[in-house]
Amino acid sequence: MQLDEVLADLGAESVELDLLVGGLSADAWATPTPAEGWTIAHQIAHLAWTDEAARMAAAAPEEFQATLKQALKNPSGYVDEGAAETASLPPGELLTYWRETRGELADALRAVPSGEKVAWFGPPMSPTSMATARLMETWAHGLDVADALGVHRRPSARLRHVAHLAVRTRDFSYLLNDRKPPEAPFHVELRGPDSELWTWGPEDAEQRVTGSALDFCLLATQRRHRDDLDVQASGEQADEWLGIIQAFAGLPGKGRERGQFA
Repeated sequence: MQLDEVLADLGAESVELDLLVGGLSADAWATPTPAEGWTIAHQIAHLAWTDEAARMAAAAPEEFQATLKQALKNPSGYVDEGAAETASLPPGELLTYWRETRGELADALRAVPSGEKVAWFGPPMSPTSMATARLMETWAHGLDVADALGVHRRPSARLRHVAHLAVRTRDFSYLLNDRKPPEAPFHVELRGPDSELWTWGPEDAEQRVTGSALDFCLLATQRRHRDDLDVQASGEQADEWLGIIQAFAGLPGKGRERGQFA
């Protein structure tokens, strides 16, 4: 998809989450979410902090390199520290900051010269891929907020971006877990929210993944336990991938407990 299409979907995903938190009381921002130690304020703070980092990577690459060096010194705690610091803002200021940073990020990505990639905490990405990654994070952290509030969000076709990113980062998941990526491509076949079929990879691939697009995205963002999801693997390598899959940059997470959201 083109950058403007992804940015439009990112904007829609952000607005949906904004509607969830915009009317919350100050006390409600302190509601714990399924992410250990993170409140709703931490979730929004993380999105704002990461949007600002992505804006910096796109618009001020040299400044971002300094941020990247700091992150490498503390890879397991740097993101949490950034979220905690930003979460200390009063809810109104935090919400305004997130709104401003996500708008500035969109402008910065549109301004990246054609053919150039943007440095990141994982592999460098095109502006379109960066926008896709931001949509993935907005959806995933938005789900944490919805879970904390007991709200069910209807899945949309925007999930295709999340699924696409998870497929594209297959090899990255292997490398993060100190494993050699498979040489052959896999076939991934998912049912979208409106029963449409989304596919990636050759139809005749031996290693295959099938199931619900929503559940695949929940697994790839580690928001649900694999045993609780409608995602199947055919082939040893495909099965291995589903055990380590992650669509986000950074160290592998703990994920969620089996039956946690039953």
